[in-house]
Amino acid sequence: MPRVLVFVLTLAVAWGVRAGGPSVVDGAGATVSLTASAQRIVSLAPHATELLFAAGAGAQVIGVIEPADWPREAARVPRVGDARSLDLERIIALRPDLAVAWPFTVPAQVERLRSLGVPIYITDPHTPDAIADDIERLGMLSGSEVQAQRAAAAFRSRLAAVRARTRDAPPVRVFYEIWSQPLYTVGGAHLITAALAMCGGKNVFASSLLPAPSVSIEAVLAAAPDAIIAGTDDAVRPAWLDDWRRWTSLPAVRRDNLMVVDANLLHRPGPRFAEGVEQLCAALDRARVKARMLASADERAPGLKALSE
Repeated sequence: MPRVLVFVLTLAVAWGVRAGGPSVVDGAGATVSLTASAQRIVSLAPHATELLFAAGAGAQVIGVIEPADWPREAARVPRVGDARSLDLERIIALRPDLAVAWPFTVPAQVERLRSLGVPIYITDPHTPDAIADDIERLGMLSGSEVQAQRAAAAFRSRLAAVRARTRDAPPVRVFYEIWSQPLYTVGGAHLITAALAMCGGKNVFASSLLPAPSVSIEAVLAAAPDAIIAGTDDAVRPAWLDDWRRWTSLPAVRRDNLMVVDANLLHRPGPRFAEGVEQLCAALDRARVKARMLASADERAPGLKALSE
């Protein structure tokens, strides 16, 4: 048989195997094609770990980066680095057939893995619904489509319930505080801004094109938010949140709308994000109740004053 024909047939067989494996488009718009369902997966972002377990691929995850604290089973998976640095030697030794990464996880090292032949799936959801898409696609890549579809459907159902509940809710203007020194918030394209919108909230810094802009105290005072919400681990109230009480003219301070939500739920674009949105909506509902109570008190005040005269 001529060598050229052998070469062509070899390519055809190889393409046939690849064509028979799963193929999806990831969050970066790149096509990720495997020769077979991934059985040895490395997760290079905490939310990616949560997505993989939700998609039914937890048993195939052989390496994770810190912090991998959810689900609890992830605590037993070997660590292969953190957000600052990956242990490339250890990752290669694990012989992964898929790595799931975030665009901000040491991109140069992720590209090095790609150059060494490790298929890379980028998860980068910019909308709540895109999280469900990630779950489904990772299920396709890992051969757990049925469980992934169920998890994605449950996630979408929770989001739909939130939207139905808040469709006619009065708007609440929110300053979402990530950190105090320097003072950081979220911009208009951030996933948390989308979560606020689902709850009937308006990010007072939505005009910022940066995902996490630094702002001044003066800018917050000028924006006059109805509520200030801080995201912290496990919703532990930070001391710096109450520093705003010195600014008594702020509507958020006058109404005692200085609130906390769990950053582990809301800051990770994974399956628990729906729970984080529900928590955020509950905070805005409390702000609306306080606004109605104050409005009612203001309406009664003139009558009370007249009776005293």
